[in-house]
Amino acid sequence: MKLLWVKAGGLVPLNVGGKIRSFQLLKALAERHEITLFTFYAAHPDDQHRELDSLFDRVRCMPLDIPTGRGPRELLTYARHLLSRQPFAFSKYCKPEVAESLRHLVAESSFDVIVCDFLVPAPVIPWDAGCPKVVFTHNVEAAIWRRHLAVARNPLWKLACWREFRTTDHAERHYLGRADHVIAVSDADRDTFSEFISPAKITVVPTGVDLEYFQPGEAQERPHRLVFTGAMDWMPNEDAVSFFAESILPLIRERIPEIELFIVGRNPTAAVRALDAAHAEVTVTGEVDDIRPFVHESPVYIVPLRVGGGTRLKIFEAMAMGKAIVSTTIGAEGLPVENGQNVIIADEPGEFARQVVTLLENRGQRERIGSAARELVEKRYSWNAASRQFEHALNAAVEVRRDGATGKR
Repeated sequence: MKLLWVKAGGLVPLNVGGKIRSFQLLKALAERHEITLFTFYAAHPDDQHRELDSLFDRVRCMPLDIPTGRGPRELLTYARHLLSRQPFAFSKYCKPEVAESLRHLVAESSFDVIVCDFLVPAPVIPWDAGCPKVVFTHNVEAAIWRRHLAVARNPLWKLACWREFRTTDHAERHYLGRADHVIAVSDADRDTFSEFISPAKITVVPTGVDLEYFQPGEAQERPHRLVFTGAMDWMPNEDAVSFFAESILPLIRERIPEIELFIVGRNPTAAVRALDAAHAEVTVTGEVDDIRPFVHESPVYIVPLRVGGGTRLKIFEAMAMGKAIVSTTIGAEGLPVENGQNVIIADEPGEFARQVVTLLENRGQRERIGSAARELVEKRYSWNAASRQFEHALNAAVEVRRDGATGKR
């Protein structure tokens, strides 16, 4: 097959879960298919996208002069789009010149399938093109904003969350309805989408993990250490560590005064950095070359997410490393885990703290849960297996479109 893969925000560096998921699937698919990557993103120094030329058949890049982060320029740009009926990410990335360039690419080539990676590129997809269009959803985007709205305290932020929820919910329903096929990453996401599109055009492709890279290690554990990993400029991660530090960590410290929390990940926001200053037991590392040593040294891996959607790659990576994990229900949402068997689920601060303390004090229980976690991902969640399921969904979309064109039933 000849695939056109359209992605906003760039594909590299591989520093967030969505990029890692897309890259690993594309890498596996490129071994069997002809891949054209079309990606548009905020221009930045040390752009690595040219390194992808050797991996794919064609790479078309469009660096854009758009704001990044949450600085004054981003806020000003957001204010300019307040009256738009589109989600802010659409207005930010989907410029007219992007749509024009993509349409020219489709006109000059012949593709079997166009993949819209995440919802954001949907406005620039040439929906009238003759080939099937498949939307690859990494999350239920509207659900993320609904959860932000539920936990927001600042009135202005709450209003922004309400706006983004309403516009994103409308866009999600509209574009998934237009798509020939939709790929979801969990059964929970599929069930949500099935409320407004036919379940027959949804395929679940579970997240994979690099089992060779993420393995149990021999490093000596630090007995009172916890770790959280992730992109620390992603709002759900910022909310998670803030919630943990303020509401859960003090309860753990009552039982284990020596407790340490390492927050490991790129671009920590001012709110995340403030946790390091306010709590002696909290260390914010910023970006590191390799998260594995930090995970190996921590007896317990925490995922205290209150906002999110899709599935969390961070949990699969920790599971592959044989770690005992304590997560909220939302943190483990969409994953085929079993509470008490290969992960511990706790939502209330007191219960979350109690479960962390229990694992820190019981090495045998930690090892049992960690071993079961590793066994689960070994059996079912390699990237090669995920790519085969993705490929099957693309073929199904092509066949349905072909049968419709020929009048077959």
